[in-house]
Amino acid sequence: MVEVKTNSLKAWVLAARPKTLTGAAVPVMMALSMAFVDGGWSAFKVLPAVLCFLFAFIMQIDANLINDYFDFKKGTDDEHRLGPRRACAQGWVTEHAMQRAINITTAVACVIGLPLVIYGGWWTVVIGVACVLFCFLYTIYLSYRGLGDLLVLVFFGLVPVCATYYLQTGTVTTDVIVASVTSGLVIDTLLVVNNYRDRDNDRRTGKHTLVVLIGERWTEALYFALGVIAFLLGLVQLSSGRYLTFLLPAVYVMIHTYTFWKMKKIHQGKALNQILGMTARNIFIFGLLFTAGVLLDGMV
Repeated sequence: MVEVKTNSLKAWVLAARPKTLTGAAVPVMMALSMAFVDGGWSAFKVLPAVLCFLFAFIMQIDANLINDYFDFKKGTDDEHRLGPRRACAQGWVTEHAMQRAINITTAVACVIGLPLVIYGGWWTVVIGVACVLFCFLYTIYLSYRGLGDLLVLVFFGLVPVCATYYLQTGTVTTDVIVASVTSGLVIDTLLVVNNYRDRDNDRRTGKHTLVVLIGERWTEALYFALGVIAFLLGLVQLSSGRYLTFLLPAVYVMIHTYTFWKMKKIHQGKALNQILGMTARNIFIFGLLFTAGVLLDGMV
């Protein structure tokens, strides 16, 4: 059992779940690399790039805190939980402190995102409000109805990639839209393995995740397919002459396949937390490979 003092710095770090921040970084990395190559260094806007990264990070932390608090209130995070311990459930963070932290992180995200209006117009406010709204709706309602994966595709794919690219260039191309779908598919592997591990407890508590709805065998196939389809979508990049953008992520497919077979072998229990960590690592590796491919292709 981890020794954590109530409301201590260590408690807040654990509540923020730093490993999940790869999912926030990857979409922005992908979009900025494409914008940099398409628009050139002279047209690259540093401040919006920094703000996009900060907004993504703070919103991810906000989502983690909201998930921690409301799953605790619903009784989902109980003694049967197999995943990493949660702050409220373990008493590391008090309910009042968590409520206050959620209010603060939500407000900070809004303050960080507001200046983007200067670069993208008032539609950025609509997107920001949607991000905050669905951040709450995911934990409170949608994740219990098997819609979490759809939200990942939208808010870790389409929205951050397309919005970040638009803020840099003032447009969105077909390649960018495909890249946004790719990002969403890759990042959804993290949610899939998380729910795969928790399937028995979720079923018992009435949380109808996609894993609960389709069963473990189809979920295993889904996990593998998400990574492979994401890679194959890179074929679209070939039409723009981005050969390395397509080829480099082949390394991701190999490690994703290894992780998939290891997940099947473990099958259930706390040992699946290894797969969660490996999947988070794989996502970040994909983001690095895609970004490197775009930048290298841009030099040719």
